[in-house]
Amino acid sequence: MADTCGQILLGSGLTVLSHPLMYIKVLIQVGHEPLSPTLGRNLFGRQVYQLPGLFAYAKHIIKIDGKVGLFKGLGPRLCAGTIGTVVHSKVVQVLGGSQKAVEGSLQHVVNETTKEMIARSCATIVTHPFHVITLRCMVQFIGRETKYSGVFDSIVMVYREEGILGFFAGLIPRLLGDVLSLWICNLLAHLINTYAIDDSMSHTGEIKNCSQAVTGFFASMLTYPFVLVSNLMAVNNCGLVGGLPPYASVYPTWVDCWRHLSREGNMSRGNSLFFRKLPAGKMYAIDQKRFF
Repeated sequence: MADTCGQILLGSGLTVLSHPLMYIKVLIQVGHEPLSPTLGRNLFGRQVYQLPGLFAYAKHIIKIDGKVGLFKGLGPRLCAGTIGTVVHSKVVQVLGGSQKAVEGSLQHVVNETTKEMIARSCATIVTHPFHVITLRCMVQFIGRETKYSGVFDSIVMVYREEGILGFFAGLIPRLLGDVLSLWICNLLAHLINTYAIDDSMSHTGEIKNCSQAVTGFFASMLTYPFVLVSNLMAVNNCGLVGGLPPYASVYPTWVDCWRHLSREGNMSRGNSLFFRKLPAGKMYAIDQKRFF
């Protein structure tokens, strides 16, 4: 119990600190670009037009809503984090008596990854309604709506307008992304630790931890399109300006959303918050000209 409380406190602290970053990322994911591109240089030194990065976007939000505006949607996100930690911990305890295998073996990795996959999936399903409300609170910035405010009022709003299914908009791609990312990360780390790292090397433990972090980053990059599609579907056609035409297309299913983004070449939209290229299909006013 003490461990779970510690995880909740640590997770809540990290959530508060990272919330402005997630808020900006979500607005970029749904395609909200209120600032015109500026002329800068890419990694190779060539002059290119780039969209403003994280700090410029944050200043824009603060200018409109003040510093507190960077924390829209924090309440339901904290609820999701707290409940998710409890559910994950309970499921891990229930699955604790799984079949034994030699530590470090492929079977051990498969067993542990399967247990973690079940625990994460249960936590994701239970907390997804709060995730949906979090995203919709954020997207209200686009149309300046106040439809979603308190956690309880937002729950009532979603149920009244969309029923139970409204709470699980975007759940399938989110689950798929989580599962794929977990398996890619753990199996790739196992291969690296088994065949690329010699146990006789000094600082073997630190090297293996580093390989786990690197494979985790690689897996998250690879499965990012699932995160993007999930977030778009969570706000799509929900009555907010940011999820309705002409601002955004209406997608019957998440597969349609995936295909549309893929055709436009926007599957990585919002993945970077610093070196941001112009998204396909958008027009901006630059030096009194139209730029595609």
